[in-house]
Amino acid sequence: MRRIGILGGTFDPIHFGHLRPAVEVRAALSLDAIRLLPCRVSPLREAPAAAAEHRLAMLEAAVAGEPDLIVDGRELDRPGPSYTADTLAELTAEYPGDRLYLIMGGDAFAAFDRWDRWERILASAHIVATHRPGAPPTPPPPVRDAVVDAPESLDENPAGRIWIQPVTQLDISATAIRGLAARGGDLRYLMPESARQHLEEHRLYDA
Repeated sequence: MRRIGILGGTFDPIHFGHLRPAVEVRAALSLDAIRLLPCRVSPLREAPAAAAEHRLAMLEAAVAGEPDLIVDGRELDRPGPSYTADTLAELTAEYPGDRLYLIMGGDAFAAFDRWDRWERILASAHIVATHRPGAPPTPPPPVRDAVVDAPESLDENPAGRIWIQPVTQLDISATAIRGLAARGGDLRYLMPESARQHLEEHRLYDA
């Protein structure tokens, strides 16, 4: 049995605020790998500014040579909004017997009960809600009973439990990076260098 982390997002662009929490969750829960899934269109956010192929290329460049971080572009191949419930159904069929851990930030977790088919999501995977140390998110009322007190408790069930994991949260946002890029600002040390080079070579967020 493998433990597979799932981290989705627009990654518009990928930056260290995405990657550092991911590697901390992998270490804390002894995950075998984390699959990074750029969405085509989020049902809950505006359409991405960069085209799908560029977001995928930046993500692949950012984690090249990192065997525990795997880029999975399946949501980009599906038309329409990218629904997590559909993605987890595919992964469950592809990896029978393995356990899935859906990683999300505290803000997303606080609104989890408004996600499309959230009950099916929770039935397919454990949820790992990340937060800044000392500031845990408030679980939505429908899922409060699923929150466990120790990460070891996740091993008692194949899915359906929630662990709230403190991580180093860097004050970096994709919105700020796009704005800085549009102004011709310096993006060094906000994101992996290889991804930055792709962004600037293709002038992805120029005004």
